[in-house]
Amino acid sequence: MQNTELYSQNIRAIVEVLRKSERILFISGAGLSAESGLPTYRGIGGLYNGRLTNLGLPIEEVLSGQMMRENPELTWQYLAEIEQACRNATFNPAHKIIAEMEKHFPRSWVLTQNVDGFHRMAGSKNVIDIHGNMRKLYCAKCGFRIDDVDYEAVSIPPKCPDCQSIMRPDVVFFGEYLDPQKTRRLSAELARGFDIIFSVGTSSLFPYIFEPVLNIINQHTYTVEINPSDTIITARVSVKLSTGAVQALSDIWELYLQAGASK
Repeated sequence: MQNTELYSQNIRAIVEVLRKSERILFISGAGLSAESGLPTYRGIGGLYNGRLTNLGLPIEEVLSGQMMRENPELTWQYLAEIEQACRNATFNPAHKIIAEMEKHFPRSWVLTQNVDGFHRMAGSKNVIDIHGNMRKLYCAKCGFRIDDVDYEAVSIPPKCPDCQSIMRPDVVFFGEYLDPQKTRRLSAELARGFDIIFSVGTSSLFPYIFEPVLNIINQHTYTVEINPSDTIITARVSVKLSTGAVQALSDIWELYLQAGASK
């Protein structure tokens, strides 16, 4: 159980740093969207955590780039199941606070591992969705795109209206490379530096997540981890808040506004 007094002290310390900050980075993971009701299997659903699919295949194989190319109908069978489980979910107050903070600081960015698109739906504009966005579809054959798909209105698997090929979501499947444009953008923003970094609801297991965080820690940048569980970066951050994102960010933002947000 979290110590109430220590928690309050940490919130006050974070707000004091925020009042002097102009450059903020949020790194978000599945734990943030879990508070919207999404299952949490590495950001795409807890539906298969620790077990095989009904075909006896690991979900990493079914949701791989190779399977999408060779047997897209099978991949879409499981994508549809995940999408159905997440269909009625939307962004939560933590997403909204992050979007609101973007308006109050000269430079604020979000690096998210989630594919749900909630950050943009909540109003954030400076978003690097490093694993893509499930709400976007494209045809690998002819390039036709749908940027805000309504899954209730499309057949599964979705067919390209131009060439009738099976479309795919604009996400990074297992075994695929990250989008080089997004990795370049991430590198460029990290090189510009940040005054404070929030790691929110992520286990920080991916090297392209924890390595930049550790590098930033070594540069003595103020770092905040918001996660009920400990992770590989917990011992290294400036402040750890062992609670959910909605509570932590609500408490931080409320006190920041009460303090007058003066630099």
